[in-house]
Amino acid sequence: MATGGFGSQVTANTSEDLKKVLGGAAYLFTGLTRFSELTAAYAELDGPDFHWKGELLALGIGNGRQAGGGHELCPGAMADDGLLDISILPAPQEVVGTLRELMTNGWGLDTMFVRARLPWVNIKVAQGLYINLDGEPLEGDDLHFEALPKALRVHLPLGSPLVVQADDLLAHRE
Repeated sequence: MATGGFGSQVTANTSEDLKKVLGGAAYLFTGLTRFSELTAAYAELDGPDFHWKGELLALGIGNGRQAGGGHELCPGAMADDGLLDISILPAPQEVVGTLRELMTNGWGLDTMFVRARLPWVNIKVAQGLYINLDGEPLEGDDLHFEALPKALRVHLPLGSPLVVQADDLLAHRE
C-alpha cells in the first residue's frame, strides 16, 4: 500500500514509543495533535482511461485494503486480480458544503472518495504530497506504480476476502 496526504504525514510522525504504548490509537492521537497542520496537496494521476488532478487530503494506491493503523483505505482491493485500487479523498472546496454532504450521507467519508481500479498509475506532479510506501517515505515528482501479477506468492486462508474466489471468476465469465 502506498499512501499520500495528511495520513502519510501522521504515519511518518507517529513515534515508535507511542505505537508501543497505544497501538493503532497512536495514529489517531498523533493526527488529532497535528490537525491544525492539515493541508491539501496537489497531484495529477494518470492511468488507462483515468485522469484526475486537483488538491487532495488523502491518497491510497495498493492491492491491499488497509493503510497504517489498520485504516481501510482501498476497501475493494484484491491481492490477486492484477489491479491497483486507487482511492483519492479530494480536498473540500468549502467546509460548509463538505459538512452538509457528510451529514446527508450519515457522516460516511467513504462517499467522498474518487476510486479507480487500474493496472498502473502515474503521479506526474506532486506538490506538497508526502508518500509512504508500506511505511517508508518516498519522494519524487514523477512516480509510477504498477501491479505485477503473480510476482509474489502469498498464502491466505480459503475464503479470504482479499483474493478472487472461484465463484467470482465463474460469474465474470458468464
